Amino acid sequence: MAKASIFDRLKQDHDAHRQLFDKMAEATRQKDDDRLEKLFDQFKVEVTAHAAAEEETLYATMLAQPDLREDAQHSVSEHKEIDDFLEELDGLKFNGDAWRRTFDQLKKRYLHHIEEEEEEMFPDAAKELSAAEEEKLAKLFARRKPAELARAEAED
Repeated sequence: MAKASIFDRLKQDHDAHRQLFDKMAEATRQKDDDRLEKLFDQFKVEVTAHAAAEEETLYATMLAQPDLREDAQHSVSEHKEIDDFLEELDGLKFNGDAWRRTFDQLKKRYLHHIEEEEEEMFPDAAKELSAAEEEKLAKLFARRKPAELARAEAED
């Protein structure tokens, strides 16, 4: 089996996040607020840990390379935007009208972000990074993410 690159690992997380959005939509259709809340809490923890580990591995490497710096800075700013949405959602009545409007904005922005990463940023970075660097970053991400998950769960 081929060794996983950092891009494979990040895409796996993105796919899991998309699945969580699908499950949240299903819970909303079924008017299952308890399930929706559990899924949303899982999403918050997962996406927070993913972003932190991604910034500490791939983005840190990209920021050190002039040809990739702008992409990394753009993605870091989008992570901040997602964090701001999550913080705003914490201050709203769960699944109320304002919460649903804000959640819809978060979902739209997050799906845009991961699509942009997968279609633009990852291919650009792959041109600049060696296979060995990609594999090394994947291993580093695999070590960082569990620590970030524990931290995010403790904060939730």
